[in-house]
Amino acid sequence: MSLKKFISDAISPWMKREGPDSDIVLSSRIRLARNLENHVFPIISNEQQADEVNQQIRKHYENQTYGNVGVLSYIDIDDLKPIEKRVLVEKHLVSPNLIENTKHSGVLMSDEENVSIMINEEDHLRIQCLFPGFQLIEALTLASGIDDWFEEKLNYAFDEQHGYLTSCPTNVGTGMRASVMMHLPALVLTQKIHRIIPAINQLGLVVRGIYGEGSEAQGNVFQVSNQMTLGKSEQDIIEDLRGVVIQLIEEERSARKNLFESSKIQLEDRVYRSLGILANSRIIQSKEATKCLSDVRLGIDLKLIEGISNTILNELMILTQPGFLQQYADETLSPDERDIRRATLIRERLKLEKNNE
Repeated sequence: MSLKKFISDAISPWMKREGPDSDIVLSSRIRLARNLENHVFPIISNEQQADEVNQQIRKHYENQTYGNVGVLSYIDIDDLKPIEKRVLVEKHLVSPNLIENTKHSGVLMSDEENVSIMINEEDHLRIQCLFPGFQLIEALTLASGIDDWFEEKLNYAFDEQHGYLTSCPTNVGTGMRASVMMHLPALVLTQKIHRIIPAINQLGLVVRGIYGEGSEAQGNVFQVSNQMTLGKSEQDIIEDLRGVVIQLIEEERSARKNLFESSKIQLEDRVYRSLGILANSRIIQSKEATKCLSDVRLGIDLKLIEGISNTILNELMILTQPGFLQQYADETLSPDERDIRRATLIRERLKLEKNNE
């Protein structure tokens, strides 16, 4: 498979578009956790009980069309190869928990891959909507519409006092997780991020790495999300998160401006050294690759580098993950072999940019 075709097939269509403030906010996501009334929750269900839920949801919604989202196709997780499962996680289309659950789990997915609905993860349903850039309100509108559509044929486990009932107490209430993925290299370089994260945590929000809970911030990419789901409405949660994200955008832009004005030569040197490493390395580990990609994306946003698409960070952060590398190679690779493949793929991707000038 050629790299050009691989990129075209591998990158979710929604990721190829830009959204508001996309120089800093890479994506916005809304996820709703729901369970079916009178059904055992997935964390304690047996094979038969899990299959009943799966079949009920598929009967009503597999290959059905919702508005502009289009047709929802069903993917059976049990039918996938380990590498294919890993790729879905790397694309943020499913959670690690879903691929580890062997009890009749699946996902309903739109063609654009901006909507994915996990079945039998920690909860019976996890409705996820993804948008490029800073579009939390738009993502909530779509997720709420799909939620209402599902509720037309499914009875949710709901309590008048506590709201939507979920497997984990932290999701009880709205059952909503709202999050934004942000590229914050200047706040990291100026070390301001160390005082900002604790302040955000005190507001009932949480800052995590690119793959959510338990992951580190690769390539200076952070996920900011709500921590509380009980006692607040969806709109209140969104407004709280939006306020913090707007402040982070302002802080990051200010830090970038200060770096550019006070240390332009040093910044240029860092950016071009990273570009040189990416363009010429024959072996590169994931951590070094994401660090260099972050530097290059910063250089593009500050117009220090021209002729390279600003989507390259989004693309290569995913394409250089272990699952994608092995899918591209069409074989299982050792860590050393992945490092070689990663370097080759990045060099070829940068050459494609040069050829398209």
